[in-house]
Amino acid sequence: MRLLLAEDESALADWLVRALGQSEYQVDWVADGRLVRRALRGTRYDALILDLGLPGLDGHDVLADLREHDERLPILILTARDSLAERVSTLKAGADDFLAKPFEIEELEARLLALVRRSRGREFSRFVCGNLSYDAVTKRFQIDNEPLALTAREHAVLRTLIQCSGEPLAKREILDRVFSDESDVHPEAIEVLIHRLRKRLAGSSAQISTLRGLGYVLEVLP
Repeated sequence: MRLLLAEDESALADWLVRALGQSEYQVDWVADGRLVRRALRGTRYDALILDLGLPGLDGHDVLADLREHDERLPILILTARDSLAERVSTLKAGADDFLAKPFEIEELEARLLALVRRSRGREFSRFVCGNLSYDAVTKRFQIDNEPLALTAREHAVLRTLIQCSGEPLAKREILDRVFSDESDVHPEAIEVLIHRLRKRLAGSSAQISTLRGLGYVLEVLP
């Protein structure tokens, strides 16, 4: 899952990037509200963590701007302003959830997962494509309830594909989502991993298709 974090407290932002990274989230960080729209133009994110007290353009204005331009990205407000009026105003303005500082990382992760599930119409923390399933809590893949053995990189690529099941992802986008902190990984590595995953999925009802000009998509066999 790829997240955009808009937070001006560098110590908090650094901690969040590292903590969420340990739970297999890819997090990009901006410290100025004016940079949010620019980041969203260049990358497809699963959710935005938005602080209200941003320099340049504060969180309220960022939120209003995104919703005015029909940006439907799930947005979780992260702020020290913990008042009923603040919560009500931001939720009415289009925020999807509100978390006051200080907070526990486990609660943030649970709220993010719930936001993304709701945005994709999913009720549970389980992603399914045919008889292939992925449990976001246990971080395990199964085919017909049997564990699917994968290497760490195969797991990361397949997780990215099943979280966007039915949506094509370009090779560069998969690379950025899975290996954003590894500068030595080349786009050709994705081709190799896709080839391996197709072998792993042989015999299942899920397949990885190549859409010319668009990328790879995980879908159910017709």
